[in-house]
Amino acid sequence: MLFVIGTLFFVVAVVTLIRAVAFPHLRASVHLRQIESYGFKAGLETEETSEPLGSSLNVLAQRIGAYAASRVSVLKPLRGRELVGAGFYTLSAEVFHGYRVLASVALATVVLLLAALTGASGGLMILLAALSAAGAWVFFGAYVRRRREARLKEIDRELPELIDVLTATIEAGLGFAGSLQLVAARFKGPLGTELRLTLQEQSMGLSTSQALSNMLERCDSPSMRSFVRAVLQGESLGVSIGTMMRNLAVEMRKRRRQTAHESVQKAPVKMLFPLIFLIFPPLLIVLLYPAVHAIAQAFSGG
Repeated sequence: MLFVIGTLFFVVAVVTLIRAVAFPHLRASVHLRQIESYGFKAGLETEETSEPLGSSLNVLAQRIGAYAASRVSVLKPLRGRELVGAGFYTLSAEVFHGYRVLASVALATVVLLLAALTGASGGLMILLAALSAAGAWVFFGAYVRRRREARLKEIDRELPELIDVLTATIEAGLGFAGSLQLVAARFKGPLGTELRLTLQEQSMGLSTSQALSNMLERCDSPSMRSFVRAVLQGESLGVSIGTMMRNLAVEMRKRRRQTAHESVQKAPVKMLFPLIFLIFPPLLIVLLYPAVHAIAQAFSGG
């Protein structure tokens, strides 16, 4: 147990050190790549415009990911929609799959070396290596899924405000495309990123319906689905978009209120685990120990 805890602390320390050294360069490179995806080019060519982990390493990861996806059917790669929904626009599914395989193999190798240096048995070494590889594999997939869910929740939370602003600008006389271009720069976070990417696709020649359909494919949530369908139906049927937007905002706020009520109703179930395993045992010890101690003394004295 001490060896496992020490190994975990060592891996966390190594990952933290690498992250602290490489994070500034990674962050600047990711920002530049996002700007490039919107159609703007950086004014100066610097070293940070290269791939975050190097083009050669990305090529190696892509080859390993393609090979593992074709030969090892058990290791299923994540879909491209999940990566795009998590905000990784320039990372392909094969490259990410290759990084998962490399990380799993690297962590298993480190654990084997540490176990060999400490003189652990062969069976224990194999077990720790397998658990480390499986943990790294699951961690990468869980991180992408959690990030995607968090982005979709944030987009659903900000969509009613976006619809209110669009309704005000449309009723003031602007068209939908002009209103979207006006309000896109005022929203930050995932929703602002998706709106600016949609506008960039429109400026590159896509129609409004195609750009909105692509945004729905990247962010397939109930609120976004209702928003895109309402806009497409309004444009195809010639219905007043302002009225549809106002009704849609009311519907989304009702849906968000219902979601909040569902979360409140799930709270007692989620509290069972800490209540049973963390609160009841100390409470019983505090309440019953004096009586048990008195009974034990009485029997011992008798």
